[in-house]
Amino acid sequence: MMLSVLIFLACYALIVTEKFNKTIIVLVGAAAAILLHQIDSQEAFAKVDLNVVFLLIGMMMIVNILALSGVFEWTAITLAKKSRGNGMFILFAFVILTAVLSSFLDNVTTVILIAPITILITQILEMPTVPFLILEAIFSNIGGTATLIGDPPNILIGSQAGLTFNEFLVNLSPVIILITLASAALLFLTFRKKAQTRESARALIMKADPQKAIINPMILRRGLPIFGLVLVGFFLAHVLDIEPGIIALVGAFLMAGICRIHLHEVMGKVEWETILFFIGLFMLIGALEVKGVFEFLGHEMVALTKGQLLLTALSILWVSALASAVVDNIPLVIAMIPLINTIIPEFAQSMGIAGDPAAIHSQIKAPLFWSLALGACLGGNGTLIGASANVVISQIAHRNNYKLSFLDFTRQGAVYMLLSLLISSAYIALRYF
Repeated sequence: MMLSVLIFLACYALIVTEKFNKTIIVLVGAAAAILLHQIDSQEAFAKVDLNVVFLLIGMMMIVNILALSGVFEWTAITLAKKSRGNGMFILFAFVILTAVLSSFLDNVTTVILIAPITILITQILEMPTVPFLILEAIFSNIGGTATLIGDPPNILIGSQAGLTFNEFLVNLSPVIILITLASAALLFLTFRKKAQTRESARALIMKADPQKAIINPMILRRGLPIFGLVLVGFFLAHVLDIEPGIIALVGAFLMAGICRIHLHEVMGKVEWETILFFIGLFMLIGALEVKGVFEFLGHEMVALTKGQLLLTALSILWVSALASAVVDNIPLVIAMIPLINTIIPEFAQSMGIAGDPAAIHSQIKAPLFWSLALGACLGGNGTLIGASANVVISQIAHRNNYKLSFLDFTRQGAVYMLLSLLISSAYIALRYF
């Protein structure tokens, strides 16, 4: 166990220094874990979540094809004109839109769609781009926590714990609305001066003609309906029993064919460095999971609470959040779900409700799993590698020649994570105990 932990900590330390390419670091780290027998090679490949990989590739292709039409430029100019160049209004609009979309789409897809528009609009209005991108990643993680389909950990929890879409909506959306409003207030206090725009930039944007941005109407006419079908597919993915990654990948290739785009052209614009980073990270985290690191930490956490249900729920919230800030939350949730299931009967016995499934569900099971969902999803804001959306935003920034460092993200993200966890703690205590 210790060797796998040391390999991970070494990789994490190198990523934080930012002196080496993080994709190379995680791939070398994954190779080291395999060579040192911390995980079998076949098992390492099995740990790679192809649904996430396909989703990333498919959405990157779709966004790049639609970008050829000029639709993102059109959106950016239209929004800027509607706001009359008011930087604070634009910032609020973008982060709230990101949070709402992330509730009904996965947050990676949301930031892939929003980030190109953000870069364009900040360039036009001469505003700092990187803070906008960081805030959009943060709000995508907040919004994605609200529903069953908003974030992969929720999908895992809903499936394995038997919790429905409506239960997620009723139990998590109220606290996420509170967190979103509180985060928006914090945003206003910290960015009201940074979001100011110059009169010359506002005058320039008011003269722009959005229609001139559409340089290829054919791609727009043919591509948008296919994109609409992809979005419908995401909403119906669970009904159709098809993974979102497959829907995105098929939609991307279908769009390329119908829009008559050469495949090598659109494939060349895929962020392959990001794809390889996720593959290496899945393998590296998989070694920790195989060696029982997450299960060990979970057992220690429950032992420390000494059988107090509220304290156990709050421990699950905070420990899963802090762990999610430094490791991928998907394997963390996979490890925590069976752990929670094993302690539910113990609490049921001590509370005298062992023969009442409804009482067990409402008084024990639900609070513990809502704590896990809130911690795993909101904890992703703690660091740059805490959530997939953060990494994607970082890669998009670098591709457009913006420096978004590990420390830049962490300085902002950790504050919003702490605020979110404090509100979540109060919510869990007041609503369920």
